[in-house]
Amino acid sequence: MTLPATRASYDTVAADYAALLADELAAKPLDRAMLGAFATYVRAGGGGPVVDLGCGPGRVTAYLRDLGLAASGLDLSPGMVAEARRRHPELRFEVGTMTALDHADGSLGGALAWYSLVHTPPEELGVYVAEFHRVLAPGGHLLIAFKAGDDGSVRLEHAYGHPVDLDVYRFAPDRVAGLLEDAGFEVRARLVRAADAAERTPQGFLLARRPAG
Repeated sequence: MTLPATRASYDTVAADYAALLADELAAKPLDRAMLGAFATYVRAGGGGPVVDLGCGPGRVTAYLRDLGLAASGLDLSPGMVAEARRRHPELRFEVGTMTALDHADGSLGGALAWYSLVHTPPEELGVYVAEFHRVLAPGGHLLIAFKAGDDGSVRLEHAYGHPVDLDVYRFAPDRVAGLLEDAGFEVRARLVRAADAAERTPQGFLLARRPAG
């Protein structure tokens, strides 16, 4: 799996993806609870900018805004960013990669990776986590959502009504927590919930903090 293939796949599905998932959070109370806890911790730590990394069409970015955060979005796919800008013109969205963020060291109050690592091979996760740690201010928080299970992948050649070229990875929660701790994070909470009717695997959530001082 290459970044160009991932970018091209999401450019292809952007409009249909946005329409199909527009109200997804409404039926997922545990997902909303984790986003709410993340927002509460960020606000309690003094706020500061929050970036939704791999924001797609911006629905979660807007949800964070509604929770009182100064949220913006970043995505690899220009098609997704165009869709996010169309749907949420009051918010800022940029094209970029999560391994080379255009943010100064320690400049963010929070970072969200909401299923945006699912196309990342497990052996490459540490590079992403280190970059998240770099841009977070001391005391800043990170929330990661992912497909939970033993490390493995599923090949996708068709999704959201279009041909795609994607590998979707599952991660063991203990592995992700260990990578966060190795990068210098404190893991503050973890949740693994059962798959809902539209999902094939349990879903994992890890809330972590870059220590202050």
